[in-house]
Amino acid sequence: MSAGLKARLAAQIAQTGPLTIAQYMTACLHDPQDGYYATRPALGAGGDFITAPLVSQMFGELIGVWAASAWRLMGEPDPFLLVEMGPGDGTLMEDVLRAGRALPGFREAAVVWLVETSGPLRDLQRQRLGEAVAWADSLDDVPAGRPMLLIANELLDCLPARQFVRTATGWMEQVVGLDPDGDLAFGLVPASAAPPDARDGAVFEVSAAQEALGALLGERLVRDGGAALLIDYGRDTPGFGDTLQALRRHEKVDPLACPGEADLTVHADFPAVMAAAEREGAESAIFTQAAFLARLGIGERTEALVRARPDKAAVIGRQLHRLVGGDQMGELFKACCVHSPGWVPPAFEEA
Repeated sequence: MSAGLKARLAAQIAQTGPLTIAQYMTACLHDPQDGYYATRPALGAGGDFITAPLVSQMFGELIGVWAASAWRLMGEPDPFLLVEMGPGDGTLMEDVLRAGRALPGFREAAVVWLVETSGPLRDLQRQRLGEAVAWADSLDDVPAGRPMLLIANELLDCLPARQFVRTATGWMEQVVGLDPDGDLAFGLVPASAAPPDARDGAVFEVSAAQEALGALLGERLVRDGGAALLIDYGRDTPGFGDTLQALRRHEKVDPLACPGEADLTVHADFPAVMAAAEREGAESAIFTQAAFLARLGIGERTEALVRARPDKAAVIGRQLHRLVGGDQMGELFKACCVHSPGWVPPAFEEA
């Protein structure tokens, strides 16, 4: 149970010193015995958080349209890799494959891989998708050498980040240590890195894991061809801010209160991810989720659903607002595309 993880983290800190925020996130999310994703991920309305594929089928269907259209622009390679990283309960891939069947040959050419480390989530994915897919613990484990279309919805926010705080005497790193009573507590230690200059009190987050993924995607897409669609909440310009949060039963809770029982996230640093991919020779573009879905025709899709089910018009309207509303997912969430040079994937023209 999480009490065990909290006690083990406290013992580790007492013995070896404070943990960086990145180390703490990794333990809380992926500890084999008590980590959130390793033991008790809870998605959906009855869980801890809800993602766009669970808000409405429209989201996954439009991602499927994007993938099929991208495959066609790539010259319809057969076979090609259709990869999802962080596939949740499998709903998004199920919707993608269903929508993709509208383009002849797409499903038959797709070799589907799910990159998932969580045992409980793999079980849910297998129940939904059957055995016609393959699983990998990391993208490195997905065989290379073929063009790839990769989808990752709310993956970057789960990758750990370090936090640096500007003080009157310079930059310090925020860490998780112990208070005088032996409880977990935030603290500051001298910084080993030198973030950009900023005002006192500013927080600067650095995610080596997010940057590493951007570099890996860039290198692989330049070599083999294809595109990666990354959708998440986060910034599209460099900036400052403390974005660490813990979600439990759809409510924000103290990140130190119940390690392993809550989902810990930080905002996606899209500028850093895109820069890392571009250093490998890839190209990239970014829109808000609202603009991206609008370019894919979510307005027309909404109208078609309402015509088919006028009794569900109010529900469909609420789902649309959740996905594209400025006070919902529409502006905070971004859709970023990293792709091999020489072509522009669907919906990202003139970004």
